[in-house]
Amino acid sequence: MGTPATDIGAEDPAHSLDAFPSRTTDKLRYADTDRQGHVNNAVFATFLETGRVEILYNKDGPLAAPGCAFVIARLELDFLSEINWPGDVETGTRITRIGTSSVTLDQAVFQDGRIAARAKTVIVQMDETTRKSSPLTSKTQECLSQFVRPTNDA
Repeated sequence: MGTPATDIGAEDPAHSLDAFPSRTTDKLRYADTDRQGHVNNAVFATFLETGRVEILYNKDGPLAAPGCAFVIARLELDFLSEINWPGDVETGTRITRIGTSSVTLDQAVFQDGRIAARAKTVIVQMDETTRKSSPLTSKTQECLSQFVRPTNDA
């Protein structure tokens, strides 16, 4: 079967923050909390966005071809533990696949070194006029390749 969610974390190097070539930090806000006193589940998607944007819209400029934009085609998000305010979270991002017009990201959210969520996201480059997928340029594929790390997940 696979590793139970409660067992994924620091004891598994493939799922530690160090296993991700791109890492970002978000400061938690009181407004991120819900009635139970922990960070609301919807905020987890914002943490993932911070990690994605760091790669797709990096300091050297966007990777999307002219007239194109990146869109989310699929998002799988597994909640593994609570995140509590106050504090920070770190999001690790790695690319597991670069396709013709899409990129598959593996991400994990950590608080105090403990994994709190895992996500798999498929991003597609879309032509803004036709609204259909558009092939990634070789330059984009080359830039993205520095973030490719295989995982042992089936």
